[in-house]
Amino acid sequence: MKDRPSFPARMPASVPAKKTKLGGLPNAPQGLGMDSGAVRRRMVEKLTAQGLRDPLVQAAMGSVERHRFVDSGLANQAYEDTSLPIGLGQTISKPSVVARMIELLRKGVDGRLGRVLEIGTGCGYQAAVLSHLATEVYSIERLRGLHDKARLNLRPLRLSSVHLLFGDGMLGYPAGAPYAAIIAAAGGEAIPQAWIEQLAVGGRLIAPVLGTSAPAGAKAGSANGQSLVLLEKTPQGVRQTVLEAVHFVPLKSGLA
Repeated sequence: MKDRPSFPARMPASVPAKKTKLGGLPNAPQGLGMDSGAVRRRMVEKLTAQGLRDPLVQAAMGSVERHRFVDSGLANQAYEDTSLPIGLGQTISKPSVVARMIELLRKGVDGRLGRVLEIGTGCGYQAAVLSHLATEVYSIERLRGLHDKARLNLRPLRLSSVHLLFGDGMLGYPAGAPYAAIIAAAGGEAIPQAWIEQLAVGGRLIAPVLGTSAPAGAKAGSANGQSLVLLEKTPQGVRQTVLEAVHFVPLKSGLA
């Protein structure tokens, strides 16, 4: 894998770029209420009962304080297995979905993943979880309001391995490629070719895709007809597996 790009990061000339570099992770507070590690442990226990098996993913999910990434009025729902609004028509994914997708990316990997590209930073929660599981995380958000919100949410954690980019996620971030893994928090009609090109050989990509049929026995289809798709890039080509039905916000191009 080539050296990481220098910063400040530069997106393609047609895409204005705004980069935030975040600096090590302090010990998580262990106070009362939502700050309590016990609250997160109970969430992880529920995820484990639902099938989460990767101990590193379990540890990462238990380390990140999800309530700090949602509006204060929704904090009491932060550790329930539900998606929550984060503004601008977007949502923070269910804990079970975040854990499931990251576990799929990590399958067969000992230790940390290498460089990861996240499409759709949102409020920054998934990037924070990924920071515990990858050497570097490049996270792109097309909505400036959410890019700025993620920057504020992540700043106190001082995550030097997380780089926030304001840009069109459909283009990926070629300056950081190749990536050991790519994860998308929005679903389109197909996986953009740019993502496939930027994925390293041996790497994995997980994304929701419209119009794909989940296999027999999988969870019932969602209202928008998306299914989770796992793409593996091998020396012989690309192998695609359609998994369970999911419901994500639509994948869009351009900036807003």
